[in-house]
Amino acid sequence: MDCILNQTHFLNTRLADGTVADLTVTGGRFSAIAPAGNAARLGAIDLAGQLVLPAFVEGHIHLDTSFYGDAWRPHIPCTNGFDVRERVVFQMRNLKQAAPMEERARNQLELCVGHGSLAMRSHVMVDAAVGLQHVETILGVREKYRDLIDIQLVAFPQSGILSSPGTAELLDEALKLGCDLIGGLDPASFDRDVKGHLDVVFGLAEKRGVGVDIHLHDGGTLGLFEIEEICARTTALGLQGKVVVSHAYALGDISPDALARAGERIAAAGVAIMTNAPGNHPFPPVAALREAGVTVFAGSDNIRDSWWPYGDGDMLDRANMIGYRSGFYEDWELEVAYDVVSHAGAKALGLEGYGIAIGARADFVVLRAEHVPEAVVAVPKDRTVYRAGTAIARDGAMIG
Repeated sequence: MDCILNQTHFLNTRLADGTVADLTVTGGRFSAIAPAGNAARLGAIDLAGQLVLPAFVEGHIHLDTSFYGDAWRPHIPCTNGFDVRERVVFQMRNLKQAAPMEERARNQLELCVGHGSLAMRSHVMVDAAVGLQHVETILGVREKYRDLIDIQLVAFPQSGILSSPGTAELLDEALKLGCDLIGGLDPASFDRDVKGHLDVVFGLAEKRGVGVDIHLHDGGTLGLFEIEEICARTTALGLQGKVVVSHAYALGDISPDALARAGERIAAAGVAIMTNAPGNHPFPPVAALREAGVTVFAGSDNIRDSWWPYGDGDMLDRANMIGYRSGFYEDWELEVAYDVVSHAGAKALGLEGYGIAIGARADFVVLRAEHVPEAVVAVPKDRTVYRAGTAIARDGAMIG
């Protein structure tokens, strides 16, 4: 391996556009991309035509509430259909019996890194019951893993803001401690005060100069109204490109004409939409929103927690799920499913230097697939994950 400026050569790599190229990484970034020459280089890594893709983006997860690696927690169904308040009660009950949060968060992080996610946005619970305990713990975990994965943290009012006195002040403290964004939760159905809830969220965003990522489960015209209000606030404060509506079930629960109008408004406001394509809920129509110019990206959301027992931390598998539920069959549609867990996620999170390009960060995944469509369909598990040009995980497990 060349020692000049910490330089590494990767030979015979298959890129997303089908070309076979030799890549050079210098100081943790791609410094050269050239047609494969099959020229022997001392210490070079020959990838023998394997597919090379930029590391996946885990755009929405909850590191503090997963039970992955902990004792199995049987799912508790809601008593009368899906109810956010009731699910929060179940969650608090389960967390009291869970393994230490740091241990559970590390398990989940290593699961995600092992599958190739090297950038992540995690929502972290803040409310009157837990105070800043979750934030302080996850900030410590982020610091320990900073050389392996980039993590953005959202101060998340899981119990509402107005419904949980003192939470607004705690959210402000969480931002001062190091959270990167301010979150929100169903302003209408949970806090029953859209204006009051958004006043706090966008007020803190303006005060602290941070972005916004709001959980929105409300469906139909109610959810659509909330999205319109979020778009209006985003535009008024000049926060285009810094606001996300996560879940946005309402967009999968309205007429095509209403969706078309909503897509135009969301795109004009520069608001991104996150979906995990949940199994028993309507979800935002990916193709229609992208056609309108909306950035749509994905996350695992919950992994084996109090909301559902599913989740494997593999964003390529998530692309497969989104493609399947969206009715994506043609190659270009499968490439859209992949984009949702990669480049679109990087755009929504504002990642610097993302991609396979000269000057970009050399964070990438090597897969045994001929091209992106095959990767999305087959979800090959034999893969190697590179951070700054150094292998850190192989076949789903961390190296070292």
